[in-house]
Parts: sequence; C-alpha cells; structure tokens
Amino acid sequence: MEIVSLLLGFVIIFNIALGISIVFLERKDPTSSWAWLMVLLFIPVAGFLLYLIFGKPISKGRIFTWDKKSRMGIKTMVQAQLRSLENREFVINQELEPYKDLIYLHLRNDDAIYTENNDVEIFTDGVKKFDALIQDMQKATDHIHMQYYIMRSDELGQRLAEVLIKKANEGVDVRVLYDDMGSRSLKRKYIKRLKSAGVMVEAFFPSRFIVNFKINYRNHRKLTIIDGKVGYIGGFNVGDEYLGKNIKFGYWRDTHLRVLGDAVQSMQTRFILDWNQASHEDIHYEDRYYNTGPMGDVGMQIVSSGPDSEWEQIKNGYIKMILAAKKYIYIQTPYFIPDESIRDALRIAVLSGVVVKIMIPNKPDHPFVYWATLSSAGDLLNAGAEIFIYQNGFLHSKSIVIDGKISSVGTANIDVRSFRLNFEVNAFVYDSGIAERLVQSFEEDIKLSTQMTKKLYKQRSIGIRFKESLSRLISPVL
Repeated sequence: MEIVSLLLGFVIIFNIALGISIVFLERKDPTSSWAWLMVLLFIPVAGFLLYLIFGKPISKGRIFTWDKKSRMGIKTMVQAQLRSLENREFVINQELEPYKDLIYLHLRNDDAIYTENNDVEIFTDGVKKFDALIQDMQKATDHIHMQYYIMRSDELGQRLAEVLIKKANEGVDVRVLYDDMGSRSLKRKYIKRLKSAGVMVEAFFPSRFIVNFKINYRNHRKLTIIDGKVGYIGGFNVGDEYLGKNIKFGYWRDTHLRVLGDAVQSMQTRFILDWNQASHEDIHYEDRYYNTGPMGDVGMQIVSSGPDSEWEQIKNGYIKMILAAKKYIYIQTPYFIPDESIRDALRIAVLSGVVVKIMIPNKPDHPFVYWATLSSAGDLLNAGAEIFIYQNGFLHSKSIVIDGKISSVGTANIDVRSFRLNFEVNAFVYDSGIAERLVQSFEEDIKLSTQMTKKLYKQRSIGIRFKESLSRLISPVL
C-alpha cells in the first residue's frame, strides 16, 4: 500500500511539473495548453506518454543545415530585395503593387526570394499530373530529386520506380525522400529494390526505437526537381488513390503546379535542406542543381514553414492575402480547422463586403478532422461566407485565390497541424492569369458541389452535432 501511495505521489508531482513546463516554459498557445492539461489531469500516466509522442515540442535548433557559402548567397539576394522594397525601387507589374508587402513578409520571415520569370502549368487531375511528371523524369540527364509525404508501392509507385531505376542505371543521380509516418505502408521490398539499383532513398524522421517521439512532426512537402530545370509542387502524393482508383474516395480532385524558371531554384534549396537532414549526406552548392533560366513572366515565391520555425510563415501569408482582398476570396482545402487568427481574418473580410467562398470535401479521410472541419465551416457560414461541399469524389486541393490577382498552391491545409506541426511548402503566385485559371477551376467544381445553407446546417442530427463538438474540443491536438 505504501509503495502504491509513493508511486501515486510521484505521478502527481511529475504531472504538476509537466503542467508547469507546458504553461510557463514551452509557451504553447492557450487552447493547446488547456487541451494538454486536461489530458494530463484525466489520464495521468497514459497522458504523459501521449504528450511525449504528440505534444512535446521539437527542438528549435536548426535541424536543416547547408553549406555557408550557399546560404550567404541566398541571404545576399534576400537583403538586396528587401532594400529595394524599403527604398521603393522594387519594380513590379502595376496591378501587383498592392501586394508588395506580402512579398516583403515572405522575404523577411522565410528568405523566400521573389522571381518573376517563371512558366507555370496547373494540374487538377492526377493522371495528367503523373503522366507529365514521368515524361519529364524520362528526359532527365543529371539528377532527379523527389520528395513526397505519402509513397505507396502500388501500381503508380511501381510505375515511378521503373523510371527511377532506369535513370539511375543511366548514371543519373536519383534521390527519393519520403515521410516515415506518411509512408508507413511502403514496403521494404520496394525500398530495397530502389536502393539495389543505385537510387538513394531516405526517410524523414524515421523510427529508431519502439516509440518514435517525433511521429507528430511530419514532412508533408511534395516536391520533384529534375535537372534543376523543372519543378513540381502541390497536393498530390504517390498512390493509386490519387489517380481516382480508390473505391472509397472515387475521383481525387487536387491541385499541383509544374514550374519552369528561377522559382525552381528555391524548390531545389528546400529539397536539399530536407535531404541533408534525413541523409546526413550534406549536399553542397553545385551549379548543376541550379540550371534554370527565364522561361516566362509569372511572379512567384516558394515559402516553407515547420515546427522548427519561430514564425508560422505560410499561415501568416494566408492572413496577409485574406486581409488584402477587396472583392473575393476562394479557398479549397480538405481540412478547414482555422485558429482564431485565420477565423477572425475571414470574418473581417466577410463583414467588409468581401465574397468568401470555401470548398471542402463531402467525406472524411480522417473522421475527427472532418467533423471539426464541418464545425468550423458552420461558424463561417453564420458570418456570411459561402460554403460548398464537393461531391465528385474527394477534394484534396490546397489553394487560395484573391481577387483574381494572387494565389497560393501547395501542401498546407488550413488547420493547426499544417501551421504548427507539419513541415510544409507553398508557392505564392503573383499573376492574374494563374489566379483566373484557378478561379475557373473553382467555378467548375461548384457545378459538382452542393451549397451548405444555414437552413441545412441547422438540420444536422444530434449525432453529428455531438461529433462536431467533440472534434472541435480536441482540434488543437489533432
């Protein structure tokens, strides 16, 4: 009995110490802090283990390192563009003048160099996207750098493997980086086959022990860079479901960009930083990795964010875009669980007369996240936003368009996980042509959607209301 009392006392003292740490040392946002304090209060021992796995903050030390000379080169370009903006010498298309401060924000917070000589192709269909990607890979002569959150060893995975192996046998440097958690179903046989053919393969934050204490921090980025000339960025992962071959989800609606021009250099830098962290190989700056040239007239910044950063760069970019809107905001996201800052920005936009249209899926791939999404959508509906439920399969697109002028396409959802826990990357695009094409796609998707009205939302069952309330309560730790 005495031993039990001692253990109980130890657990109580330990939980108090951990609670103090959460409140005073880690300085989480209040909502997240309260959520974890409640977990520790009601399930003391299991709560501590859950916190170690899902709640412990990642080290703020630089986990991404690179050759100093190349970093200095980037810093030099960033400082030059910042000075140009500060001195009002920055030359940009007249219709983009109102968005100079967004460019400044990304330069200052993320070293995101602005380039305006890019050509961009938009893919909303997985078959077309992967056909184009494979065609570009088949033309590779120097290197293929590929990074996905989810990679599967299914039919599409095998199709990509054939090209990667063929190119490796031809002497092309092929590097493949996947997230260990996202690609947990990837077969070892598949990885072994790639490696035996000379393909370099690495996992991001792989499990080293029985419990992976970094499992909550996932590399959600999707990038492919070919010969330093062609870059792909967006929402599609590698798996048959992204081709619409999954019975549960049906057609997969996503958005991905194929980029030519100097923005590919920023995508390459992002891949190299991630690869160096996962492989400890430490790739150095080489001209062959940055073999770009002017290809068009589209302005762009490649912006990264992650739990290692002091700022939530992509979220801040979203807020800046929302507050800059004068006419309309179109948002597509599979997970819509905004924090108060995003929610308030959208409310302010609606109450200022800006048309806000938000499109979400009609089915869950993660139940709790889906019910929290419905709850958040209901809040914005009451404020005056227009909510559309996509019915033609599964909507996975992560895009925002403002006034037909600027847009963002990438990997970040509008939820706490994307803003604070995942490593993400987005293209912020300053071009009316690209924005208008995204608007056209959105309007075509509306034809395949049903609109959520206040009347319909009020008619939801008690069961759905309960699921929404529960999911909303735990949304800070989803």
